[in-house]
Amino acid sequence: MAAAKLSPADSLSFCLAQLTAAAGEGLGGRKDTATNEAPLGRALLALRTRHVKAAGGIERFRARGGLRPLLAVLRRAAAAGPAPSQAGPGSAPSSVESAASGPAPSPGPAPSAVSSSTPSPPARLRKTLDLALSILANCCTEGECRAEVRRLGGIIPLGAVPLLVEGLTACQDSQCRQSVVRALRNLADSPQHRLALAKQGVVRPLAELLAAAPDPALTLALVRALLELSRGCSRACAEQLSLGGGLGPLVSLASHPKRAVREAAILILANLCAQGLVRPALGNAGAVEVLLGELRRRRDPSGASPASQQPLVRAVCLLCREAINRARLRDAGGLELLMGLLRDPRASAWHPRVVAALVGFLYDTGALGRLQALGLVPLLAGQLCGEAGDEEEEGREAASWDFPEERTPERAEAGSFQSLRSWLISEGYAAGPGDISPDWSPERCPPPPEPASRASPSLGPTSLRTPRALRPPGRSPAATAPEEPWGREGPALLLLSRFSQAPDPSGALVTGQALCGLLAYVTGAPGSPSPRALRILARLTCNPACLEAFVRSYGAALLRSWLVLGVAPDDWPALRARPARRSQHQHRELGEMLLQNLTVQAESPFGVGALTHLLLSGSPEDRVACALTLPFICRKPSLWRRLLLDQGGLRLLLSALTRPAPHPLFLFFAADSLSCLQGLVSPTVSPALLPAIPLDLDPPSPCLYEPLLGPAPTAAPDLHFLLDSGLQLPAQRAASATASPFFRALLAGSFAEAHMDLVPLRGLSPSAAWPVLHYLHGCRGCRAALGPVPPPGQRLLGSEAEEALEAAGRFLLPGLEEELEEAVGRIHLGPQGGPESVGEVFRLGRPRLAAHCARWILGPGQCPRKRALALVGLVEAAGDEAGPLTEAFLAVMMGVELGGEGPSLDG
Repeated sequence: MAAAKLSPADSLSFCLAQLTAAAGEGLGGRKDTATNEAPLGRALLALRTRHVKAAGGIERFRARGGLRPLLAVLRRAAAAGPAPSQAGPGSAPSSVESAASGPAPSPGPAPSAVSSSTPSPPARLRKTLDLALSILANCCTEGECRAEVRRLGGIIPLGAVPLLVEGLTACQDSQCRQSVVRALRNLADSPQHRLALAKQGVVRPLAELLAAAPDPALTLALVRALLELSRGCSRACAEQLSLGGGLGPLVSLASHPKRAVREAAILILANLCAQGLVRPALGNAGAVEVLLGELRRRRDPSGASPASQQPLVRAVCLLCREAINRARLRDAGGLELLMGLLRDPRASAWHPRVVAALVGFLYDTGALGRLQALGLVPLLAGQLCGEAGDEEEEGREAASWDFPEERTPERAEAGSFQSLRSWLISEGYAAGPGDISPDWSPERCPPPPEPASRASPSLGPTSLRTPRALRPPGRSPAATAPEEPWGREGPALLLLSRFSQAPDPSGALVTGQALCGLLAYVTGAPGSPSPRALRILARLTCNPACLEAFVRSYGAALLRSWLVLGVAPDDWPALRARPARRSQHQHRELGEMLLQNLTVQAESPFGVGALTHLLLSGSPEDRVACALTLPFICRKPSLWRRLLLDQGGLRLLLSALTRPAPHPLFLFFAADSLSCLQGLVSPTVSPALLPAIPLDLDPPSPCLYEPLLGPAPTAAPDLHFLLDSGLQLPAQRAASATASPFFRALLAGSFAEAHMDLVPLRGLSPSAAWPVLHYLHGCRGCRAALGPVPPPGQRLLGSEAEEALEAAGRFLLPGLEEELEEAVGRIHLGPQGGPESVGEVFRLGRPRLAAHCARWILGPGQCPRKRALALVGLVEAAGDEAGPLTEAFLAVMMGVELGGEGPSLDG
């Protein structure tokens, strides 16, 4: 067959030459008389139908530099004459980037193209634009072409949006409408493009079309487009969607059987919540229940991943900003859902947002009661020192719409500041507009602190009588206090402050968990803590209804431990390294002030009755807590003596030491309480501690046994004692017989030993026998008693010191027992000993040594932590037997001397 005749347009070079000529000379030119068609049109048609679609054609077109003239032709076509219908306020953001991110446009001609017969100049221009755009779209399916187009600057806006909107409203064909909707969705590929589209009125026609209940395919296309347009929802988008009647249909579509439609509708509703002006309408349309239901479904263990919950959590929290939506949310179980989020550690990033949302219920008494019953207070206390979430801050347009925004020609004031200012003036809180700075508004600064006492009328007519934080510093002639600090803990503190203003906040706030959260914030805040936290603590300690709760929860002991002594729960029993803080003195002053508040309550008639009832008629746990707390909050001798000494409160506390601890810091609190009580009992006389003089500086008494020793003794012994080891120790019979009744009967009685020169002493080691021999010959304080005592850190049970003590008792030498006990105490309870030695000494089971241990613990100059560690060792040594421990402390406090066989104390 003969080869087909080739036309010039079959050559790529010809097409590129025509493109280059049109780019340089314009889009006019003469027609080819043979084909009655402009050469540029033939070149563009050939490029689209043959060259670009051929294998490797896009690459060849790009390599030969076709993109640059093609873009130039497009720019000239756009500038040659806009379509008459292009009257929108702006131009569409139709760039190559957006074309590359979506599906490539169809290579076919545009539906609006007119017939090609004798095309008029505007029609020819439109056809040129159609062909050039089609070629460019096909080329942009290749990544290198897209990069090259971006490098060349892309294309200028073409003004296609008004044409698309016009086609959407004029066309009745569903397929055509779907194409237009998809095109608009593809154009909304960036925040800037979405904002431009919304400003050109794209959203309202889509909403109106959705409200007309279109067919399922078009409905899906519409919700997908609206989902893209509502991302980062702008005010224009929200207004148009609401004015177009789209809110109701979206709520209805949230229950659509098709998952894609259903989820898109829900996400659109969530996106719309970012605009305060539309949230009331969303609530009226039923969006609150829809969003809560979907979030509840996704939070189910078998539901969606936590990441998919984020837009719904944000939307629900934003809905809490309007009163009408808060009421709907409360009735629909939203409070329980928000509390579930706060309890979920996986949702920790959202916790600050949730707490801030709950601030909206600050004056909803019913909701606050429900939140308190659900356990909000301890969760808020835990939020004070938690890690900040990574949620972004909302803009001005997300502010509450309960006070709609009002704008003035001079200055836009957000958050309905004008309405608030008018209300303040009408109610007499401000004398005129000049009293309140426009820089302050509910949306531009944090909520003010709770109302303090109103300003005195003497300050003048221009002074505010509202909380002083309403007026920024420097804005009013009157002197004002600085603004309330508002960190990330501000919402939690505001809610806690509201709870603390209840008539009886004890059940929620005066608990160990809540107090620990407040104290951890006050002492651990990187900067100065919010004064609101200090006011909460002061308010609680000044409320008589909270007194019993402070006693039951060991709150007073916690305040003293954490603030006055500087020992937090984390510091016990292992000391935690803390950075040095300049505010330690302030913490001590705060703790003393709070305890003084509790003292005022405790010593009032109401407090005396409450404490007496707790101690005498309360549960066993309450009685112990009351006995422990009394030394901290009672200064009247008549009160603490009656309750602790006369009515057995002290014995009750001591007996509880060996039982399971009712509080993690119970032994620390108990040691501190006993020390405080000792200071009350003997304010000027401290417990008689063992001398702190080093042993090597204490001059010994003369030794009377030394003359009998050595190869040439100055006094001749007439007796030797034989030990189990075979060692023979010299002695004098007369001196030994007069030392104790035992040796008198042994050496001067009717026993055989009375006539023996070598008397055996069984069960006695040389080291234990040494102080016995010294004592028998009249030595008192010659340091012989120190010989068998091991150094601190070594066990006393089973040691030679215990053996010597046992021998002193067996041989009826009470004076030696006392001397040996003093030696043990001086070595193990003196400067060289530590808290761990106290339990070792107590294990010897000697009443006088037990009293020495109690004195060590009750010493006024003792470190609180060491005192508590010593009490721990003492309790471990006592085991289940509380009697010896109780008697030792009672003896020291009551000033009773305990001997080896001394009587026990009954009261």
